[in-house]
Amino acid sequence: MADLPVFQPLHPDVVDRLDPEYVAFHKANLLHVTPTHQRTWDPSIRNTPTVPGSSPPLKVGSVKDIDLKHCKARVFTPEGNAPEGGWPVMIYFHGGGWTLGNIDSENSISTQLCKGASCVVVHVDYRLAPEIPYPAAVDDAVDALERVYTRGSAELGVDVHKIAVGGSSSGGNLAAILAHKAHLLTPPIPLVFQLLIVPVTDNTADTSGTPYPSWKENENTVWLSPERMLWFRNNYLPNKEDWAKWDSSPLFAPDDWFKKVPPACILGTELDILRDEGVAYGEKLKEAGVEVDVIIYKGAPHQTMAMDAVGKAFGTL
Repeated sequence: MADLPVFQPLHPDVVDRLDPEYVAFHKANLLHVTPTHQRTWDPSIRNTPTVPGSSPPLKVGSVKDIDLKHCKARVFTPEGNAPEGGWPVMIYFHGGGWTLGNIDSENSISTQLCKGASCVVVHVDYRLAPEIPYPAAVDDAVDALERVYTRGSAELGVDVHKIAVGGSSSGGNLAAILAHKAHLLTPPIPLVFQLLIVPVTDNTADTSGTPYPSWKENENTVWLSPERMLWFRNNYLPNKEDWAKWDSSPLFAPDDWFKKVPPACILGTELDILRDEGVAYGEKLKEAGVEVDVIIYKGAPHQTMAMDAVGKAFGTL
């Protein structure tokens, strides 16, 4: 292995700050793997795991796929009998920079949410860039919400007055946007919670470090480098004029809209370029009077929330 080229080095700037369990995993599994953004694009890349190191799905009551207007969703239902009025439900969006991932890519976290929170999880297999760029993924998110709200009681056995949204990375971006979209719909759809895991909240951010020091501080981080993030952004938002629109960068939603979104939990990681825009989003929620918890995992890079099989510090919700 020593003679193989190293495509994902552990830079001296970050190696001593990384969790030792992650360092060991990276050395064993990622040093010699060519990052997606450095490969010739082929949709078949999506057939491999977006992030290695996830555990097998947990056993839940049932799993079924349903058809939405332009994509599918996978529905995870808890074991046992539903409470009176139906199960609470979370509409969940996978990560992958709006480019990678599929209906199978976050089965593990979907079952953890289903079992741990005793709720139905509707994992949306939204359309992906570069083939189908912005705003298709946002449209699919809204479609999923409207489907759950109008037909979820009869079709899925859920309580449509207990709808939460959640997602990781680009999926966290879609969940945050959907929390705003929900109160703009006719009629408005009430939400009870939003779970934003390492979310993208500002697609104008760059390595200048202004206004987000984490983009500069972590410019040599593993996995989600600035180069890789910009590759994702350009796939999804090929027109630069779309970068600052609120339904691609939810941090720019009007201030008064923030008063209408549900309580939130924002999970970030210390060695992530996206860390500070997630914190900024949490501050904007707090300023609007929204209850929010912002938790930053020390020693962890961007992708470790999906790496629960690697070590005790990873994949913890």
